[in-house]
Amino acid sequence: MIVDLPNTSTAAVSKRLVKLRADTGAMALSRVLTLLVVVDEADAEEAIEVANDASRQHPCRIIVVVAGNRRGAARLDGQIRVGGDAGASEVVVLRLYGPLAKHGRAVVTPLLLADSPIVAWWPAEAPKDPAADPVGAIAQRRITDAARSTGTPRSVLKRLASAYTPGDTDLAWSRVTLWRGLLAAALDQAPYEPVTAAMVVAAPDSPSGELLGGWLAARLRCPVSLARSRTGSGIISVRLERASGTVDLVRPLDGNTSVLRQPGQPDRTLALPHRSDAECLADELRRLDPDEVYEDALRKGFAAVSTSRRTAGEAVRDGAAPSPAEAERTAQRLRRAARMAGSSAMVDKMPMPADTADSEAVRKAAATKLAEVKERRS
Repeated sequence: MIVDLPNTSTAAVSKRLVKLRADTGAMALSRVLTLLVVVDEADAEEAIEVANDASRQHPCRIIVVVAGNRRGAARLDGQIRVGGDAGASEVVVLRLYGPLAKHGRAVVTPLLLADSPIVAWWPAEAPKDPAADPVGAIAQRRITDAARSTGTPRSVLKRLASAYTPGDTDLAWSRVTLWRGLLAAALDQAPYEPVTAAMVVAAPDSPSGELLGGWLAARLRCPVSLARSRTGSGIISVRLERASGTVDLVRPLDGNTSVLRQPGQPDRTLALPHRSDAECLADELRRLDPDEVYEDALRKGFAAVSTSRRTAGEAVRDGAAPSPAEAERTAQRLRRAARMAGSSAMVDKMPMPADTADSEAVRKAAATKLAEVKERRS
């Protein structure tokens, strides 16, 4: 259900929320927080959709502040979305025009859930200092997205690092969660040797590569370099150097499966999909305390990451980074082996007819059929 309230006031919006609650049932009694979304008109619908998906894990009241044309008379257009149009939440969209566009904090304050945490999220361009922003100042957590901000990833992260306040976080950090988990699990196995150097290969527009490098530098206390690829998206590979050999985690271009290679162990394929904005936002809503690991990666490790002058292709040719093409071939080989193993298991489990006089002949026929299948697949 979508209820439009043109040229309205916060008091009228609040009264309509109470009436809708009485008509449709208690909508907000189980909400755990208030999510403030500050966005321009062009990105509003996409942001609302992402927030709705995230709210299915964290029921909340979503208040979307859309800054419109600042010329002309002050006006507030409201919209309330409940039920199927609001995920597991209730969505209040406030479009501010004229001088009112500068006073988003005053407009949202009467609509905040009482005695509940407040989280502010800027889906696109974020203020230079989120904690000093009027909306950010009332929030316990402030979520930005360096990938959607104007400027190079390094310049955006430098700005965020200089203005960092406990409670700040970024969706670019949430996008490296799976990478951090797989790398930590790989290093948690023998041999327990220190990492002497690391290299991260990422797309040129990926701040997540910078943050992953910062995390490695802060945690492993070793030299970390970053090489930029010319194609692909997000992070492509990580190489960790140890005395016994390298640990390589590679996600082939545009793939959702990674290949992990380390000395003394067989190559493995691991799920490593690109994470959606809704997944990343839900992760950030899961915790309301300051993220010290993100702070270390942003303020300490990030500054220690050196940007390699070599491109990703040059780093691969020089042997400093793993090859995505070779990883793709390895992944295909492992998938074929897994399919063949599954076919073999199915043949082994084929029941033999009880009245068959020559069961050995039946088994030979099944083995011949399996050989034909393997030959066609190879």
